[in-house]
Amino acid sequence: VQLVESGGGSVQAGGSLRLSCAASRYTVSKNCAAWFRQVSGKTGKEREWIAFIDTDGSTSYADSVKGRFTISIDNAKNTLYLQMNSLKPEDTAVYYCAARFYVCSRYWSGYNYRGQGTQVTVSS
Repeated sequence: VQLVESGGGSVQAGGSLRLSCAASRYTVSKNCAAWFRQVSGKTGKEREWIAFIDTDGSTSYADSVKGRFTISIDNAKNTLYLQMNSLKPEDTAVYYCAARFYVCSRYWSGYNYRGQGTQVTVSS
């Protein structure tokens, strides 16, 4: 299983970005797929959970992004997306996608497959 993120960059507060996570040897629509982030300078193995699409297609979001971020899947492209609107400086972080073959978890350590991350920087 390989997950490759793209779409990160720099944006001003209030702006939008869309992150992509292309999956290979893994069917995103039939399994759990999630987004996490880690703020620069924070150490430790855990990342902050942002959102996931579960095995039944349901979605869930962290309170910090609810109403601003949307997680979705393009079945034809086997790609996971994170649409981020109304971005704030505190959203600045490295964003990771992650996947597992059973119901979703809010914990980074629970995911078998993880991307390398893409940097998002939001300036005020």
